[in-house]
Amino acid sequence: MFSIFKKKVYLVDLIEGITDFHNHILPGIDDGAKNIEESLQLIKAFAEIGIKDFVATPHVIGDYYPNTPQTISQAYQNLKKNLVDPENTRINYAAEYMMDQHFMDITEGDNILPVCNGKVLVEMSYFQPPLNLNEILFKLQNNSFSPILAHPERYVYYHSKNLSKYADLKSRGCEFQLNMLSLTGHYGAGIQKTAFQLLENNHIDYICSDVHRLDHIDKIKNIKVPKKFVDNIKVVLDKNLGLFN
Repeated sequence: MFSIFKKKVYLVDLIEGITDFHNHILPGIDDGAKNIEESLQLIKAFAEIGIKDFVATPHVIGDYYPNTPQTISQAYQNLKKNLVDPENTRINYAAEYMMDQHFMDITEGDNILPVCNGKVLVEMSYFQPPLNLNEILFKLQNNSFSPILAHPERYVYYHSKNLSKYADLKSRGCEFQLNMLSLTGHYGAGIQKTAFQLLENNHIDYICSDVHRLDHIDKIKNIKVPKKFVDNIKVVLDKNLGLFN
């Protein structure tokens, strides 16, 4: 009755049924879930907000998180055999790759785990972009992969009013994946502002959780989207759905 007066809507009212392809729910493999128990708690909490389909993406960062297809597959199999509701929970696995020298070394061959259709989730340092970023992107694409840049709004060195750095990355073939929590002040007001600027300029292609801990999902439950951005979010969510259909 009073819906016409609502200024904001809850994000969880929009995201039901999507595949979350950026999360850290695999147990004991990076800075996400520490064990099976925590993984199952995260999956249960996700179900409460309408998300039951996942591509788990543990970090691959040189010597810090030296994950391989083998270590990731092992963690995935360990989780899968312990699922409480396996018929209604669909999980696959890929990785979130730091674009560093290690990534350059493994780009060729069978060592890369794409999210789907050759699309690879990549990230950069929060302090500075790779000095050889263009070379990395070229090599990745030359090996028939296409990059999805995780949380572009969090790279403060790219923040500017005209978003020219982001436009340049888009022109180089990068798709952008927004973190849900960036729509709040979770990472800081500047990152929140840039998140909405990227949405407004139609730079965002996908939105995912990047959940590491249970409290992240608790915060996602309370995210309110200003009415003027609801249509932008819906377009992005449609692209999420389209990836896996």
